[in-house]
Amino acid sequence: QVQLAESGGGSVQAGGSLRLSCESSDTPLRDCMGWFRQVPGKEREGVAHIYSRGGRTYYADSVKGRFTISRDSANDTVYLQMNDLQPEDTGMYHCATFLTPLCVFLPNMRYINWGQGTQVTVLS
Repeated sequence: QVQLAESGGGSVQAGGSLRLSCESSDTPLRDCMGWFRQVPGKEREGVAHIYSRGGRTYYADSVKGRFTISRDSANDTVYLQMNDLQPEDTGMYHCATFLTPLCVFLPNMRYINWGQGTQVTVLS
């Protein structure tokens, strides 16, 4: 089973930036890699996906234009650059593997493996 280790979270003021990293035990990285966030009492929200073939990326509407997902296959690492952070972005961010056609977002999709997460707190 693949192991994923997230890092890079923290507390920032609204409008600030953070860069999350996810190191995978897999070599090479799985074709579909992504990030989701979890807030207690709320449903899990997929944030960003990336497909290895062609580097296609997909984003939730709530983060489009502010977040960028990327992957470094040489280091088996996935990143999430988060800019213009807002209080509603607060949550535990998890890196994950999954299987959907072309790695797109799908309703009720299932994430297969994920790490312990890294906390992001945005202060207003």
